[in-house]
Amino acid sequence: MKFILLFLFLSPLGLLAADTQRQVGAASVDITPDYPVRLSGYGGRRLPNTGVSQHIFAKALAIGSDAEGPAVIVTVDNCGVPAAMRDEVLKRLAKQTKVVNERFAICSSHTHCAPMLIGVLPNLFSMDIPSEHLPAIERYTGELTDHIEKVTLAALADRKPATLAWSVGKVGFAANRRNFPTKPVDHDLPVLRATGEDGKVRAILTSYACHCTTIGIDEIHGDWAGCAQEALQREFPNAIALTAIGCGADQNPNPRRTMELVKQYGEDLGAEAKRLVQAEMKPVNGPVTCNAKQIELAFDKLPTREEWQTLSESKTPAIAYHAKKNLARLDRGEKLPTHLPYLVQTWSFGDDMAMVFLPGEITVDYSLRIKREFDHARMWVNGYSNDVPCYVPSRRVLDEGGYEGAGAMVYYDRPTKFAPDVEERIMKAVHEVTPKDFLAPATSPKP
Repeated sequence: MKFILLFLFLSPLGLLAADTQRQVGAASVDITPDYPVRLSGYGGRRLPNTGVSQHIFAKALAIGSDAEGPAVIVTVDNCGVPAAMRDEVLKRLAKQTKVVNERFAICSSHTHCAPMLIGVLPNLFSMDIPSEHLPAIERYTGELTDHIEKVTLAALADRKPATLAWSVGKVGFAANRRNFPTKPVDHDLPVLRATGEDGKVRAILTSYACHCTTIGIDEIHGDWAGCAQEALQREFPNAIALTAIGCGADQNPNPRRTMELVKQYGEDLGAEAKRLVQAEMKPVNGPVTCNAKQIELAFDKLPTREEWQTLSESKTPAIAYHAKKNLARLDRGEKLPTHLPYLVQTWSFGDDMAMVFLPGEITVDYSLRIKREFDHARMWVNGYSNDVPCYVPSRRVLDEGGYEGAGAMVYYDRPTKFAPDVEERIMKAVHEVTPKDFLAPATSPKP
């Protein structure tokens, strides 16, 4: 009898039975507009979308009971959900649920074939948006806010006993797009699986460090992230597949620009995630501890009025447009911002696994550094989280310059590039909100 009990405990089935059950819910809401609206991501597209090639979604995964305090992650097929939208949703949720700031994360897929939102990439087109196009953008911004609230409430209502497990695989279609000697990549594919009491998979969350820029069509489409979700839900028809993005600001699918490739990348990611989900995964049993710290990232020295005037005469439309907007602000007596608010958030599941959520189009150096300074085998790093205010370069990328280091700031209407300490400010906050138990052995404090 003792031998049989020991065998059950050590076998995969025994391990599954020993996993800690918790309340888990998942939900999905179609966020595809049924009216024409400008798409975000590419400044050359200046007309509303011409159709829908793939429906896009907001999906939510709720973990924990009300007594514990639920943690909710929402993935959204959009170029970037702004902090103002998250703040509005949180304000609404506070009246109806136990969801609080540090336990609520929104991850944008960064597809470049989704509707534009108020507050994200305002200078994308290097010109004012025509008045006839604004109502649709404003309407969709309001509707998406409602959709995120709705899908969160639906996931909370769906909670029932389930177990969590995770594993990390590899996908290789991301390539560093910067024309500089150092070209790091992060091909890790972390996968979280939620399994119901009946043994069926109820939810699958994945994250990969790569831009959703395989295609640039005039129709709505979720890019490889949307195709990956479709692939996983085809293989696991009872499950909801959620896709987040890692630190992929300087990573592009390679090659790209065809519909065949976007489908291939989605299928590749889906196949790797399926392989992991069907294999033995590491149990995620620990209690969920959520921490968040609001910091400020300093901008570099702001241009003088004379420098703005010179920039306003640039032959590059984006630079000239950006400078004219800032001259107008100065003329109105406004002060230009010297810092950017930035929310660093972590969720730890006991000592089993820790998730880091970083806002913005954040470069791959951050995920690689976090997985060096903390235990790589237990860390999961998401970018494009809770806000997409601009590109966030590492110190290396900032020093190298180029689009991700400085040039893209004009499209996000930021006054200038970041100050040299941007990476250290972020990493200091990551260390402050991540439990010390997750530190890599070499960086663990001495007793």
